[in-house]
Formats: sequence, structure tokens, C-alpha cells
Amino acid sequence: MDRAPAGAPSVHRGTPPVPNPLVGIAMKIASTAFFAVMMALVKMVAERMPLGEVVFARSFLGVIPVLVWLAMRGEVAAAWRTRRPFSHVMRAVAGTISMFFWFGSLARLPLPDATAINYAAPLITTALAALLLGEVVRAYRWSAVAVGFLGVVVVLSPHLSGLTKLSGDTGTIGAAMALGSAFFAALAMISIRRMSGTEHPGAIVFYFMMSASVMALATVPFGWVMPTPTEWGLLVAIGLLGGLGQVFLTLSYRYAEASVIAPFDYSSMLFVLILGFVLFGEVPTLAVLVGAAIVIGAGVFVIWRERRLGIQRARVRKASTPL
Repeated sequence: MDRAPAGAPSVHRGTPPVPNPLVGIAMKIASTAFFAVMMALVKMVAERMPLGEVVFARSFLGVIPVLVWLAMRGEVAAAWRTRRPFSHVMRAVAGTISMFFWFGSLARLPLPDATAINYAAPLITTALAALLLGEVVRAYRWSAVAVGFLGVVVVLSPHLSGLTKLSGDTGTIGAAMALGSAFFAALAMISIRRMSGTEHPGAIVFYFMMSASVMALATVPFGWVMPTPTEWGLLVAIGLLGGLGQVFLTLSYRYAEASVIAPFDYSSMLFVLILGFVLFGEVPTLAVLVGAAIVIGAGVFVIWRERRLGIQRARVRKASTPL
């Protein structure tokens, strides 16, 4: 999901600011709020407008806050430099497909349902990291991934009737799109992990947004519509809010370690519950609440376990360093 629908670089260049976990957490929560409002606006327009048109607005206009931020830091040139163009292509394709599926699910599902299903992305990332990157994932994390997927099944259960009846109802299609979005978001995150050692975060974001804009623009022949004045405003807001969310997300990693702020990604559920009720009259079902709690719990455990392993690896490296 564009919490970031399709993953976010957590690296930075240059001299980092003084670590301040509270500032990092505040920026992380602000980014989830921006993304949550953006999701609600997407839901408003995606029922009438083609997905390609909405994805184009999110990507093309979303690059504006990113470029302003880079200009303020004097790093615009860094956004153009790359050593791994093919990796950017892989990330762009996976991320754009994820965004199409994500926006499609928002048009078909209540906000809490789509969000809870999309929480599977970090769990899928853990599994793919073991398969594609060769990362060692031991029994504790595999168990958490399995429990997390059980939670996803709980959330999916009310939407699976269309599969047995072959009816292809809206809820079933939306649930399938949300799960597909989570899978491709995980693939995008794997690509980001591969690039993070050599690529500037501005380059990762810039090339993704530009590539997504081009791919979305390719859907014009399939029937874009002329937005109403209100829809123009919503599309502009979607792009700018998405860009601001990206900037605050990246900034949050400059003030605190990823393991500290990652759990606050789940604060998005609070925002979507409020927005879903106020704007669309959506009341989450018991299955959504229980399933989301299971997925969030599994995700937090994976984050905690990875932090513990990171501390242990650091101690081993320190102990093995010759005097």
C-alpha cells in the first residue's frame, strides 16, 4: 500500500542529523496520516475514473514535493544519478502494478478491509527475502509469517464467497487486488533492498514516480475521462499528499532506526478507521478487527525479532574485531 504502496527507501546520504527517536516517530505517524487521507481521496475518485488516470496523478504530481525537498537539501542532482538502472526498472514495474491493484482495491472495499489485507506486504517481504536474497529466516520469524497470513485469511473470509459461487462480486475482486498489491509491494521492497547500498533515496523515489507516470500514461487509449473541477482538485491533492507522505517517511528514517519507527506504520489503521467512518459510513466487521490485530501482532514480532538479531550481530562483530 502507499503507506507506501510500494515500499520506501530507508537509507540516507550526507551527514545525518542528531538521532531523535521522538522526532522520527512523529514524522512516521505524519507520513501514515498523509497516506491515509490520500487513500480516502483515491476511494472517492477511483469508482468513476480509470485507475491509470488516478495512478498518473499520484505519481506525476507526487514528485513535486519530493523535488522541492531535494532542492532544499541541495540534492536534486543526486536524484538523477544511478548505478543500477535495471534495478530501477524492476522496482518501477513491481511498484506500479502494486499501485494499480491497491487503488483498485480501495474502489471496491471498505478502507479498513483493504488496509488490513495490505498489511501482508511486510510478511511477504520476509518470505521473499529468504527466497530471493538468501537472508536467513529462522523458525521464530517463519512462525510469525504463518500466523500473520492466518490473520489475512480471517480478513479475507467475508470476501471469499464470490470464489465459490464464481460470481466475481466486487468484494471478492477487491480482496484479490489488495492481496496482489501486497505481493507486488513486497517485490518492490526486495528491489529497494538491493539498491539501498548504492542508490540515493531521492533517485529511488524519483525514478519510480517518473516510471510509474509513464506506465500510467500508456493507459490513455483505454479511456481516460475529463475530470470535473472537484475531481481535478482531488487528483491534485492525491499527488501532493502522496509526495508529502514520501518525504516525511524518508525523513523519519534520518532521526530514528528503522526498527524503532517501523511499528508505527500500523498507526494507519487508526486513521483509516476514522476516515472510513466519517467519510463513507464504514464500520469494520469483527473479522476485519480480529484479522488486523493478528497481522499487526505478527508484523510487530517480526520487527522486534529482526531488531534483536541486529543487536546480536553487532555484538558478535564488536567481539570479533581485533584490538
